Amino acid sequence: MTPRLLFRSVAIAETITWVLLIAGMLMKYGFAVGEIGVQVGGFLHGLVFIAFGLTALLVGVNQHWDLRLTSIAMATAIVPFATVPLNRGLEKNGLLIGGWRHTRTDDPRDHTPVSALLRWMLARPVVLAGIMAIALVTIMATLLTIGPPGGTS
Repeated sequence: MTPRLLFRSVAIAETITWVLLIAGMLMKYGFAVGEIGVQVGGFLHGLVFIAFGLTALLVGVNQHWDLRLTSIAMATAIVPFATVPLNRGLEKNGLLIGGWRHTRTDDPRDHTPVSALLRWMLARPVVLAGIMAIALVTIMATLLTIGPPGGTS
């Protein structure tokens, strides 16, 4: 899976979970159906929201995005449906071209400790997947412990 395909897939999934969350909120507050839609949609959206942030960080490092662009990419998950237009813009500007950077090149950006760590993780995809899964679960568990945005209703 290329960085482009991974980023695009998670961006679309993030948008789909926004639909689920908003539909759950409409069911709860508009039609008084109950909380199940918000509970399921909110949980799924939370997981994919965090996965998108982690994916944006991973792809941003791989693609040599600067900190500003990487931060903007991560932040677009906050705005409903913004990840898909972001993906299109990145593709249009050639910022998702290329594969994973498994080897160091002459590019000075490939000589940083972050790039070396990326190459190390890419050489060990099971370790990378495990690190991403642990990060996802840790962030989600922390957020669930803190509680939902705006408190409970």
